[in-house]
Amino acid sequence: MMRLPPFQYFAPRGVAEAVGLLAEHGAAATVVAGGTDLYPNMKRLQMEPRVLVGLRGIRELAAIRGGARDGLVIGAGATLTGVSEHPEVRAHYPALARAAGVVSTPQLRNMGTLGGNVCVDTRCNYYNQTYEWRRSIGFCMKKDGDICLVAPGSVRCWAVSSSDTAPVLWALGAEATLVGPSGERRIPIAALFRDDGIEYLGKAPGEILTELILPPVGGWRATYWKLRRRGAFDFPVLGVAAAVRLENGVCRDARIVLGAVASTPREVPEAARALVGQRLDAEVIGRAAEAAARPAKPLDNTDLVYHYRKRMTKVYVARALRELAGLPLEGLWPSGMSARAVEEA
Repeated sequence: MMRLPPFQYFAPRGVAEAVGLLAEHGAAATVVAGGTDLYPNMKRLQMEPRVLVGLRGIRELAAIRGGARDGLVIGAGATLTGVSEHPEVRAHYPALARAAGVVSTPQLRNMGTLGGNVCVDTRCNYYNQTYEWRRSIGFCMKKDGDICLVAPGSVRCWAVSSSDTAPVLWALGAEATLVGPSGERRIPIAALFRDDGIEYLGKAPGEILTELILPPVGGWRATYWKLRRRGAFDFPVLGVAAAVRLENGVCRDARIVLGAVASTPREVPEAARALVGQRLDAEVIGRAAEAAARPAKPLDNTDLVYHYRKRMTKVYVARALRELAGLPLEGLWPSGMSARAVEEA
């Protein structure tokens, strides 16, 4: 049985106190909210903090306020269940409700938070294993070793971003609020990520993600599609977030963001440009899906074979865009499976 290593736990009552605790304990400390990713990583000795600063007792971090007209502010401590079931999110930002609702299992969504999923650790076949398994192969660059076992000649780690909610927030044009020793700052969600499997977040040391800010809906519609081996529990093998702004049936703006294909959510502006100024018919969607698949270069670092994952990028982008365009989805599924069955999976 894997057990948690010893650690000291603090339960601050406010963000300022939490920031102070992180500054006091330095590199030995990390924050924890739901703990659904951190605690298993600690059991596998992938992460070894000696001090945990708990955020669950800070009420303001769980608040959701605002609406479609002025935008929505979601505290980073709001649970994934709370986000997926919130009336304003479901009505006006349904892509985020869907993404939050397909993370892991109901039990873990009740504990896990939006901020935790946005900042979830990158994953890899050679990293997400027990300590004994990793030791038997000599460890990898991400923890305790010096070679990326996915690409041994590489100078960087290729672990993949596995957040379901981050691609959607990116496609929606969200911003993030960070609070640290130097005060508060607000950045585009895209600036929160780096394309590096180890240093995958753009947060400064000691900073805490406190809220995610969604802009007014403003005519945008969005969706999220997730590929995974099982219909529940699994991390994404591919995530597709697509958002379009239509006027009289013509696409005036678009964003397409892929998850689980790189160490960061990957926006594909070439695919979006193929949509702008066009009516979203099957031919236009096909060109955009083809453009989206080009920069997707999966490696042997997650579930399913990488050439299949690359082919599915084109398929899932097409499905997402067809949904937004109101085109039929039937006929795009494996035999015996309906569009709704796949969507709910």
